Amino acid sequence: MKIQFFLLAMLTVLPIFGEPLKYEGTPNLPGNGKQVVLVAGDEEYRSEESVVQIGRILAKRHGFDCTVLFAINTETGEIDPDCLTNIPDLDVLNTADMLILILRFRNLPDEQMQYFDDYCKSGKPVLGIRPSVVAFKLPKERKFVNYSYDNPDNGAWKEGFGRQILGETWIAHHGHHGREATRGVIVPEQKNSPIVRGCEDIFGPTDVYRLRLPLPGDSTPLVLGQVLEGMNPADKPVTGSKNEPMMPVAWKKTYKIDGGKTGKAFTMTMGSSQDFECEGLRRLLVNAVYYLVGLESEIPNRANVEIVGRYKPLPMGFGTYKKGTKPSDFKKIED
Repeated sequence: MKIQFFLLAMLTVLPIFGEPLKYEGTPNLPGNGKQVVLVAGDEEYRSEESVVQIGRILAKRHGFDCTVLFAINTETGEIDPDCLTNIPDLDVLNTADMLILILRFRNLPDEQMQYFDDYCKSGKPVLGIRPSVVAFKLPKERKFVNYSYDNPDNGAWKEGFGRQILGETWIAHHGHHGREATRGVIVPEQKNSPIVRGCEDIFGPTDVYRLRLPLPGDSTPLVLGQVLEGMNPADKPVTGSKNEPMMPVAWKKTYKIDGGKTGKAFTMTMGSSQDFECEGLRRLLVNAVYYLVGLESEIPNRANVEIVGRYKPLPMGFGTYKKGTKPSDFKKIED
């Protein structure tokens, strides 16, 4: 009787949050049979909104089966970007073909970090968006401190996941944050790359990140970020050193961590929720997914990236997320 009472009490204390958000791929499209996991957890760029729309587009327009994960408040079961220590259901990475992440300064427990470590060691593809260059911030005594953006090791894991997997960590804002938007300019030598096919109109209100040039290893810049004088697509580029040279805002590379296989990565430092209102940026991401999962020859001449349902993203900012939202609230696709 005491054991039964204890179990009943535990059930009243521990919340049951339900299944992760999933979108099943439309049949007879190139992505059929491929499992894409999208993980959101950042306080500023409203990734909890953009991953939902990206997942819907990949599923409905291109046939990928998509699972969307969020930072979840452990008491309420609500999406909470300020909760740095919990992203449930990461075990889906065990069967994933593709990982897309928008993370910033996550301090996840070892059992959750283990799924990321296993995935990266498998050499499966990784697509990191904007703040993911500082995806993890872990105390030095933790098992997976090597993933931390400020990892003190000067060896193979110097500057953590961002530098070693994605190709760069946080350096600085290059454009003026919140005042100078970004126009994407395709690298002339890459104009025939299928990854930038149909991506001639890239724009986003987020600023350009500063990078150390050249990027390490075999990183290949595909799109450069032209710093604009204001926040509108028609604004002129600023004059001077901010555009001389322009910083890459999208590149591809390979990665390999100790004890793991070689994998492909793609990084874009644009990518707030409002940036993805731009058709060209959505198409760049979709094309990159095709490339990363081995479907480069299937990249359309102009990939369909039409918005699925309603997409009216909130402006970037700390504390601006919509409170009281649960993953299940996104199952229904509203017009």
